[in-house]
Amino acid sequence: MTRQNPHFSPPSPRRRELLGTGLGLLAGASLPGFAQAAAPAAAATFPKGPVKLIVPFAPGGPTDTVGRLIAMKLQESWGQPVIVDYKPGAGTAIGADFVAKAPPDGLTIGMVNSSFAVNPSLRKTLPYDTLKDIAGITQIANLQLAIVARPDAPFNTLAELIAYAKKNPGKLTYGTPGAGSTTHLGAELLKREAGFDMLHAPFKGSSPAHTELMGGRIDLVVDPFLSVLPFVKAGRMKLIATLGDKPVPGFSYPTVAQTLPGFHVNALLGFIAPHGTPPAVIEKIQSDTRRVLLDPEMRKRVEEQGMEVVASTPAQFDAFVQSEMKRWARVIADAGIQPE
Repeated sequence: MTRQNPHFSPPSPRRRELLGTGLGLLAGASLPGFAQAAAPAAAATFPKGPVKLIVPFAPGGPTDTVGRLIAMKLQESWGQPVIVDYKPGAGTAIGADFVAKAPPDGLTIGMVNSSFAVNPSLRKTLPYDTLKDIAGITQIANLQLAIVARPDAPFNTLAELIAYAKKNPGKLTYGTPGAGSTTHLGAELLKREAGFDMLHAPFKGSSPAHTELMGGRIDLVVDPFLSVLPFVKAGRMKLIATLGDKPVPGFSYPTVAQTLPGFHVNALLGFIAPHGTPPAVIEKIQSDTRRVLLDPEMRKRVEEQGMEVVASTPAQFDAFVQSEMKRWARVIADAGIQPE
């Protein structure tokens, strides 16, 4: 037999009503709507600790320079350390995989280049799903590419190069920093669009390709504009055209599009986050990065690295990556390109 507490009295109807209301509020706090409402508040105080920026290539070069400049400015804005962590290898897949598997709290973000959009078609297996495991933050910039020749080459313009290649099929050889690179794919797209042929000589980086060109052992090199500019200025290379849809800011070199209307190839540079990162946090990172990039002095520094500031929204960047994935998948399949 259960003994009743002599000091206990049943709650009145009014007290039962208030008790039910309070329990309902507590239960509501665990519903998805409550969590969504809390997300903007979390973004407003982001970041509460150090942020790690994963750079998927070795230190040095224009892309790394831009990444470190942005990290420094974001650190000043956020009042928290922004630590650059290098994870090179596998065509940027190692770094992207690290980001994909990081906690989705915004405290780990990654930098990617065009390999991010190329790898799904080029590599048979990836440790992550590009569309499902990773969220885009912003496209930081476009990196301009260029095609250069030896100073004694029997052509000075793209139209002359195309005409020469058609009269001498298979005679020209072009070098790039590696098979499957954007420079390689851009050259293959140019061959397809212009209807001519030339042989590909992949190298492990830009410097060996430059050496072979200046030594007269290959005829052309396709490489980032800034990488070849010092040699062009020194008269050791001849710039035939840049591959973007408009001239490099501050320069008047011809573009491929002036000969082949509609042609353009740019190497992208962007920020990514793990899938599941709260949209409000992604928008906060994008907004702060955009403000950094649009600062006149920062824009000037980026352009000095041969790039054009984009600062797109997350949705715009995701859409661009998907379009680039489809574009390069066709080029890779048509050319039968295999990774090194």
